[in-house]
Amino acid sequence: MSNTEGRRGPGGVAGFSVGAAAPDRRPRASRGRGAGGGAVGGGGRRARPPVLVAGDVVLDPAKHNVTRGSEPVELTRKEFGVLEVLMAAGGAVVSSEELLERVWDENADPFTTTVRVTVMTLRKKLGEPGVIETVVGSGYRVPAAGSAAGAASGAGADAG
Repeated sequence: MSNTEGRRGPGGVAGFSVGAAAPDRRPRASRGRGAGGGAVGGGGRRARPPVLVAGDVVLDPAKHNVTRGSEPVELTRKEFGVLEVLMAAGGAVVSSEELLERVWDENADPFTTTVRVTVMTLRKKLGEPGVIETVVGSGYRVPAAGSAAGAASGAGADAG
């Protein structure tokens, strides 16, 4: 028996053993996400992300659009990302550092005012009444649907 004889797989092809997995050729970002990727009968389609709603602001991640009332709101990719993270937090406070980490790449300067400026322009585009609240010393939040916090706090403050 030769050195490679014992390692022949189906059809006598050397280098493959029975049951060996093929290399994962998907982009690194899409590996390990269980939502719909390998479900039986799923046809390879992923589950559609939920539409996020806060007051009269509706964000549809699948369609990548935002409306306020019935009017579309044009946002940059970063503004959309910030709003999506804040709305998905369900009323929880999200720090500037977390927004920077989740919306920008790993090369972003942690001492930049980019998050603050992006939130400021996002507030202007969304209009009044304010949707994004500043929690001084902590970060930002979009109150969860049905929350009374939005009416009682400084939703329009730019500090942070």
